[in-house]
Amino acid sequence: MFENLQMNHAQLIAWVLRTRPLDHPPGQNYAYSNFGYCVLGRVVEKITKQAYADYVRAAVLKPCGITDMTIAGNTLAQRQPREVRYYGQGGNPYGMNVSRMDSHGGWIARPTDLVQFFMHVDGFAAPPNILKPATIQSMTTPSVANAGYAKGWEVNKANNWWHSGFFPGTSTIAVRTHSGFCWAAFTNTRANSAMDSDLDRLNWSIVGQVKAWRV
Repeated sequence: MFENLQMNHAQLIAWVLRTRPLDHPPGQNYAYSNFGYCVLGRVVEKITKQAYADYVRAAVLKPCGITDMTIAGNTLAQRQPREVRYYGQGGNPYGMNVSRMDSHGGWIARPTDLVQFFMHVDGFAAPPNILKPATIQSMTTPSVANAGYAKGWEVNKANNWWHSGFFPGTSTIAVRTHSGFCWAAFTNTRANSAMDSDLDRLNWSIVGQVKAWRV
């Protein structure tokens, strides 16, 4: 997803299928794949007969009360009106084809948007979930190949679900805890590859300092 920046989705998928054989038989080994999420976005388009971003806005974001998420541009000049500026440390945040990354990391969101989404797929009674209980169960059940990763979620035996991510110019973490919390934290730079872990520990520390919650 970080190569052949001039290719569109179809061209990139065709190139990968021509040039990259399988490393392992399907289902036997775990490897996080941005390209796999790119393919998944095209599957969504094939099934729904809609553009990926249009379908997600209507079927996923709108029911969660999220109205202003959008797919990012690639350059500083294409920055959205309220979008931050990204600062690279060891990488160029404006040297990627981010719009082609739509279904694996191309969305612009506020932390509150991501928390709002998490709260509608977290399996708790309120607010109402947009997924059926059986779907949530399947979504958070780890694979045989990796006991710590399910379908788009990192998971553990404590029933916490989360995901982190980083590009040149950003580091993020979003968490749903077994005790009913959802949180997210973003930065507009990335000091090192452990920065998402630092953000995670910071939020756990904040929650641990609160003696009582008013709800």
